[in-house]
Amino acid sequence: LKGPREEIVYVPCIYRNTGRKKPDFLATVDVNPKSPHYCQVIHRLPMPNLGDELHHSGWNTCSSCFGDASKKRNRLILPSFISSRIYVVDVGTDLRAPRLFKVVNSEDVFWKCNLGYPHTSHCLGSGEIMISALGDPAGSGKGGFILLDGETFEIKGNWEKGDKMPPMGYDFWYQPRHNVLISTEWGIPKCLGYGFDPNDLKKGCYGRRLNVWDWTTHTYIQAIDVGEDAAPLEIRFLHNPAAAEGYVGCTISSAIHRFYKTERGDWAAEKVIQVPSKKVEGWLLPDMPGFITDILISLDDRFLYFSNWLHGDIRQYDISNTRKPKLVGQVFVGGSITKGGPVTVCRDEELQSQPDPFFIKGKRVPGGPQMIQLSLDGKRLYVTTSLYSAWDRQFYPDLIKDGSVMLQLDVDTEQGGLTVNESFLVDFGKEPDGPCLAHEIRYPGGDCTSDIWV
Repeated sequence: LKGPREEIVYVPCIYRNTGRKKPDFLATVDVNPKSPHYCQVIHRLPMPNLGDELHHSGWNTCSSCFGDASKKRNRLILPSFISSRIYVVDVGTDLRAPRLFKVVNSEDVFWKCNLGYPHTSHCLGSGEIMISALGDPAGSGKGGFILLDGETFEIKGNWEKGDKMPPMGYDFWYQPRHNVLISTEWGIPKCLGYGFDPNDLKKGCYGRRLNVWDWTTHTYIQAIDVGEDAAPLEIRFLHNPAAAEGYVGCTISSAIHRFYKTERGDWAAEKVIQVPSKKVEGWLLPDMPGFITDILISLDDRFLYFSNWLHGDIRQYDISNTRKPKLVGQVFVGGSITKGGPVTVCRDEELQSQPDPFFIKGKRVPGGPQMIQLSLDGKRLYVTTSLYSAWDRQFYPDLIKDGSVMLQLDVDTEQGGLTVNESFLVDFGKEPDGPCLAHEIRYPGGDCTSDIWV
């Protein structure tokens, strides 16, 4: 909380599905208001291959390695969701100009782990790096984990042990004090990889479980059902390492569930927030879910934030009472239900009228709020608008044409409240090689979603 203010951030930028034959790149963005390059991309590190779909990143070292003076947070791990390559980026030599350090080839991932579609990367207290996967090399669902050596970045094999495996994977968080790792399930890669087909609903293509693992033995011990086609994505424990609870955002069901350790010692979940669907015309389905795609918890465990990618709003909840989150901030920054668009809202349990289109610095923002990252002091919330290129192309064609953006919201950390910083806009539509899709946001020193305290 008392760390220095962020001056630069790293953002993976994607060209896959945009029609431009360019490799994805890691952008370094200047976010220092005193800098002459404020809101500008100051460095681009292109990957050596096409079609990777860079997605989420993680560190070689985080707070779970606290106390080991030999460990430095100088390598950023970039799994490629589609190609299954894993890039290791050197950010230690020059913080503002990262360089490629190592490429782990997809063949190694396939042969050594029988996994593909890597997603979330977390460092472990052992110094190793663990990456969750969505499926096997053929694109069938499989919830396993890739283990990398923290010095050589060679694949060591699978983290999981035993015969039992969850049918799907996505995100994960671990908490050694409670001897637990919990993972989530988006869906089967070969189903969701090319877009969202409503016919896949009710076919078991999308996830419905939180999967509980024994941290010590690496074995799969429990499944918690959060509902058919819920598609639970991002999972966050409270930052307090003694806390045996946290939250998970379910995309298609648009619900937030609180998960917690029971008196029996197993784990359970309860729904604590439900974003109502809107009855609509002119869209894919007659009911439009909010589509919760990212969540995070402030470092002081006081506020929960999440984005509704389709409805277009970002929400802030006071979680002082973890079982009864209280809505204290909300702002619309785009989405699919704005006035004058193709979608007509016929019934809405929350809004009196459709929101106005969102403009900033004269630009109409395409897409909806997606990835979020909070400043260490909790006062600035950064937002990008791309989810995944195949779904961007389907739901927000203008996002492919115009490129995504990064925004910043000012946060009232006393009473709660969100307001758009009208002077902040990073327009990835103006990239030298054409519009691209900016995704996750990382600070060089670690942030609300990278670090696990033990």
